[in-house]
This record gives sequence, C-alpha cells and structure tokens, in this order.
Amino acid sequence: MIKKIRYGVKKLSEAIALVSLELLIVFIAFSIALSGIILIIREIFYRKEDKIDQMVFEFLRPYVSDMNTNIVQFFTFFGSQKFLVPAWLVFLIYYFFIRKNKWYFIKMLTISISTLLLMLGLKYFFNRPRPLIPLLKQVPGLSFPSGHAFMSFVFYGMLIYIVYHEVKNLWLKWAGIVLLLCMTFMIGFTRIYLRVHYTSDVVAGFCFGTLSLVILLWMLHQIEKFNAKELPPKLNVTKEDPEIKT
Repeated sequence: MIKKIRYGVKKLSEAIALVSLELLIVFIAFSIALSGIILIIREIFYRKEDKIDQMVFEFLRPYVSDMNTNIVQFFTFFGSQKFLVPAWLVFLIYYFFIRKNKWYFIKMLTISISTLLLMLGLKYFFNRPRPLIPLLKQVPGLSFPSGHAFMSFVFYGMLIYIVYHEVKNLWLKWAGIVLLLCMTFMIGFTRIYLRVHYTSDVVAGFCFGTLSLVILLWMLHQIEKFNAKELPPKLNVTKEDPEIKT
C-alpha cells in the first residue's frame, strides 16, 4: 500500500514538474517574442534605424558563392508556399481521414488559415518595401514581416507541438524538436542571404509566429476544455476520441 502511494506521489510530482517546465518555456518564448516585436517596430518604423540590417548584409557578402547559394535555395523552398500549402493539406488529410483525430484537425486548420490572414494583414499594415538589391532576382510583395519566417515558424512549430505531445521516446522527441528548430532558423537565414528580406523582417516573422502560435493553441485548448465540460458524454469529442491529447 505504501509503495503504491509513493509511486503515485512520484508520478504526480513528475507530471507537475513537466507541466511547470512546459509553461516556463512557453512564457519565456512569449516574453522574448513580444519584447522583440516592440523593439523592432520602435527601431525600424519610429526611429528609422536600419544599421543592423545593413551590417548583416555586409557581413554575409564575403560568404556568397555558387555552392552556398545552391544550398540556400534548397532550404528556402521548405518555407515557401509551394511546399507549405501542400504540407498543411497532407497533415489535415492525415489527421481527419487516417488518424480520425478531430481536435488536431481543427487545430491545424484554424492555425494555418488564421496565421496566413494575420501575416498578410501585417504586411499591408506596415507596408515596408523589400531590399532594393536582391542577390538573384526581385521578389514581389512587401517585406515586413518575412512570410517565410512567419509561416515556417508556425508550421514547424506546430510539428514541434505534435512531436512534444505524441513521441514517447525522450531522445527521439528532443532530436526531432531540435531538428525542426534548426530547419526553421535555416529558412529564415536563407531570406537574409538572398537579400529578399532584412534581418529585422526575419526576426519579426519569428516573433509574430511565436505569439500567434502560442495564443491560438491556448485559445483552442480553452475551447477543448469547455467542450469536455459542457457537452454530454455521447457528444463529447474529447471522450469519443482516445487519441486526442490536451
């Protein structure tokens, strides 16, 4: 009996520690993202300072080569609409028809559409032109925030959320998270290397992506909890689908 109590207490303490760590990481990421956005907007749009943007371009200039450019073009594809739109569709189809996980389907659909609309709205609101001298060719559209950085952070961030909650093997879980983070930051770097975005555009894209993903996941989680409490058991989506994780 005592062993069972000790085991239960140990499991409870581990769960509390895990939740506390998760909340701490989310709080730190949210705080850094919000502070970053405030700082960038103040420097770029109110003080009209872009020295850091120009310094980064000058720093990268000696490293421009045909080989590096080919590598950069390879990675930048994974943050483009040509990749992200089909990738979102594949995951939506997978969770709706194969896994039959209604809440993950709803989460991914809501996040993909709402962040796209938010990104477009922010671009037209700030109305910042792209850099005048791109490395390869002129890219249409506005510059702030970087759409590649914003949407890739949301997409790969959602994959990190899924890996964190669904992968049981600890080493595999954290290896996947680190790999996805590296992929995201590499995509952002490619936009600066190609000189189609300023560094501030890319950092702002990451920051806006972080804020929007955290807020949307929190809101959807609250709706999920409300649904679990208010609906009768036969209509309760959470109780019907054992694969759904909160």
